[in-house]
Amino acid sequence: MALNKQIWLNTIVENFFPDNSFATKSVDDSAFVSNATVHVPNAGVPSGVATNRSELPASVSRRTDNELTYDIDELTTNPIHIPNIDTVELSYDKRQSVLFNDRTQLQKEAMQNLLYRWFVADNIISTTGAATAAHTSSTASGNRKKITKADVLSLMVKFNEDDVPAENRYLLLDAVMYADLLAEITGTELSAFLASADAQRGVVGQLYGFNVMQRSKVLKVNGNNALLKWEATATAAERACGLAWQQQCVSRALGEVKMFDRVDDPTYYGDIYSFLMRVGGLYRRYDKKGVCAIVEAAAS
Repeated sequence: MALNKQIWLNTIVENFFPDNSFATKSVDDSAFVSNATVHVPNAGVPSGVATNRSELPASVSRRTDNELTYDIDELTTNPIHIPNIDTVELSYDKRQSVLFNDRTQLQKEAMQNLLYRWFVADNIISTTGAATAAHTSSTASGNRKKITKADVLSLMVKFNEDDVPAENRYLLLDAVMYADLLAEITGTELSAFLASADAQRGVVGQLYGFNVMQRSKVLKVNGNNALLKWEATATAAERACGLAWQQQCVSRALGEVKMFDRVDDPTYYGDIYSFLMRVGGLYRRYDKKGVCAIVEAAAS
């Protein structure tokens, strides 16, 4: 009787992870990540200018400066056990796979933490497009208004009115919002948009002065435009949210990923690993200029 031969490949199909290149488009405060709190000084109001001053001596005043602070979070993975038998009998390197996935998942959560910190509830532009089904979760119900070119133009106007520098402006959209915007761009506009893409920098195109970037998930808010974290309980009224910023108006503080290990543990008969990473960041300006959320509006 013939026996069928079974083949086990020596590689494992790994998990997918999102593009986190957006994080580099910010001021790097990583040198201070070992501190508990980071202070960002902000210049106060200029002294003022008079035309044809008639009263002398002029009155003298002092400038009052402001500061922003943000705390550093410590993110840790759950310790994971790799039994000795998995390192002996499996056809693939499980240890390498486990370490890669846990390290990358930790970095993914750190980048999401950064997006939460950059969100400014005071600066929001609502979408105005056609109705489409909510997409943030299976719990979200009803319709939302799609993002349009006109909405991105409104972002540009807001940044221009606030005298935000024209260079290094970015707009990060989730997969669905990006697809909705792309569907709006046609003809020569689409050709120009795609021609301005820079894959090495994570930029998929340029529109109205914004370098457009795409990530599977960005942010979401509840029905009152309050930030709703992805790990929190989903709500029916939640809505997707993109984020626009100018590079000098947001900070990142990212520490190194530190691995802890206990190899050949005599009580677990195997190895135990975990990872730690410190992360912080915030918008850098006391007046919150240069950062704006673009939120899907509810549609009937």
